[in-house]
Amino acid sequence: MARRATGGSGGSGAKASGTGVKAARRPEVRLPALEPYGGGELEPDGDYDGLEFREVDFAGQDGGGARFMDCALTGCALDETRLHHARVLDSVLTGIRGVGTDLAESTLRDVELVDARLGGVQLHGSVLERVLIRGGKIDYLNLRKARLKDVVFEGCVLVEPDFGGAHLERVRFTDCVLKTADLTGATLTDVDLRGAAELDIARGVDRLAGAVISTTQLLDLAPVLAAEMGLRVDDATGED
Repeated sequence: MARRATGGSGGSGAKASGTGVKAARRPEVRLPALEPYGGGELEPDGDYDGLEFREVDFAGQDGGGARFMDCALTGCALDETRLHHARVLDSVLTGIRGVGTDLAESTLRDVELVDARLGGVQLHGSVLERVLIRGGKIDYLNLRKARLKDVVFEGCVLVEPDFGGAHLERVRFTDCVLKTADLTGATLTDVDLRGAAELDIARGVDRLAGAVISTTQLLDLAPVLAAEMGLRVDDATGED
């Protein structure tokens, strides 16, 4: 089984410097010696343990309910791959790509997702715990009603991510770009947005309670906040 380290600044209950927000615990996955994947299509409810998947094309395959533990997936194609209810545990996914990947109601625990290129990935209703998403670009990420705990987004681009109705606890954004994010109905606890390189919230700005942002971000969000409050801003003095 992969070992993980949770000490240091990411340890349980750690406080982010200068604020009362709790820092996210980052996964540090150390994989054992892996066996090469023998080929063949994914199987629904399949059990994959200690395997290395390298440059495998899983497009259109059905691995619903499958379990991946202590695995490395590198350069794999996941276009329209069905992984509904899958469990990905103690694993590293590097350079995966795909459009329409279905990971709805799945569990990702102690996972590193590095340099992914994904579009329209479905993670609604999923549980993400101790997950690092570093680099890459994800378009139209659907995390509606998902539960995120100890999740770090680092150096990635998220275009129109949907966090509608999701629960975010100890989630951190570092050097990330968030474009047209939807927070409608979301619940945020100890969410650190200060490190986001770009923060664009299209809907749900009223759900930012429980998050921490920088002064610059507050100024950038001022028009959206004013619109949410029904506040009209007009520099005219009213004089003739």
